[in-house]
Amino acid sequence: MENTLFTVNNVWMMICTALVFLMHLGFSLLEIGLTRQKNTINILFKNVFIISIGMVLYALVGFNLMYPGTFIAGVLPNYFMDLFGLSIPENGLTIEYANGGYTYWTDFLFQGMFAATAATIVSGAVAERIKLGAFMIFTIIYVGIVYPITGSWKWGTGWLDKLGFYDFAGSTLVHSVGGWAALIAVWLLGARIGKFKKDGSIGVIPGHNMPFATTGVFLLWLGWFGFNGGSVLSANPAATSLVLVTTCLAAATGGLSAFLVSLFKYKQYDLSMFLNGILGGLVGITAGADVMSVTDAIVIGAISGVLIVIGVGLLDKLKLDDPVGAIAVHLICGIWGTLAVGIFGKLAGWEQLGNQFIGVISIGAFCIVSSYIIIKTLKVTTGIRVSKIEEQEGLDMHEHGMDAYPDFGLNQH
Repeated sequence: MENTLFTVNNVWMMICTALVFLMHLGFSLLEIGLTRQKNTINILFKNVFIISIGMVLYALVGFNLMYPGTFIAGVLPNYFMDLFGLSIPENGLTIEYANGGYTYWTDFLFQGMFAATAATIVSGAVAERIKLGAFMIFTIIYVGIVYPITGSWKWGTGWLDKLGFYDFAGSTLVHSVGGWAALIAVWLLGARIGKFKKDGSIGVIPGHNMPFATTGVFLLWLGWFGFNGGSVLSANPAATSLVLVTTCLAAATGGLSAFLVSLFKYKQYDLSMFLNGILGGLVGITAGADVMSVTDAIVIGAISGVLIVIGVGLLDKLKLDDPVGAIAVHLICGIWGTLAVGIFGKLAGWEQLGNQFIGVISIGAFCIVSSYIIIKTLKVTTGIRVSKIEEQEGLDMHEHGMDAYPDFGLNQH
């Protein structure tokens, strides 16, 4: 019976791993849908690079860096000893590993899918004007080093874990880690040409394919069942079913509240706001999906949707150009979802809220400083922004030498 349960748990975790992998397709479609046709291949290239280099880096460095217990406090010798290659423990493939929830290999693969997500968040925010080479260097450093260090503070049983900070599936440890870097990158990079006009008005730069964007959001919603459902770290029926319900309801109410608030504010049925509201609700529930009631999830999702509309408007006022709304979704809702653990659900209380606040501030400070150093160094050395002519004509032709939608009909007879 024990071996059967072990197998069921491991199969569920592998299914969740596949669902999180599918989210990278969702991010790709969302990002190209909300940006212009002339940059489609560039965006797809970035997303393919992120998951590819992310998995290799996590195997070589990230996994061992993230799970030594804590990054500091006397574990550095063990880390350096296991620096290169996955070092499987003696019980790694048996029921004794991870309380029978999964094997060592499944553990690595599931966590590796999370790691790549942090850079994917940044990709959307800097779309249409960042140099591909600079972005790839940033991704290597951020995914290879910065993400695993912050993850070790909580999920690697580090100092935030000992403090009592709680982040079930990564509202802060994944989404805000990416969101802080996105904020710094957008600030240092500058807005796209035509976004903010000299007279102070905001130029509308519509995405070229809303069906792609919508498909991307549905794939992300589906993938989140693995993102949050797999974070139970077993196929426990009660825990997984609750997590899937709270996740789904927060997504639905996030979308509804975002479109209703934007309708009231702008007098239009804005599909992009609806889509980002869904994602905001998903990010918001991620920190506490396992400790919330149905009502809690609905409220957290609804507030997340409101924050999306406010966040997008605030970024425009600050002259920060985020083509896909990644900062509002992943940073603002990530912070909200993390703090919500201290306000709603089983862990609610002033002490828990304080612990959540410390986690948000400490990880935020580390990510801001790290991403600033990386991106600022790239800016003063190789440069981070493409030329004006490259931006105007599109990155696809200049950096890739091809068109995402060639009109083959012109050459047909």
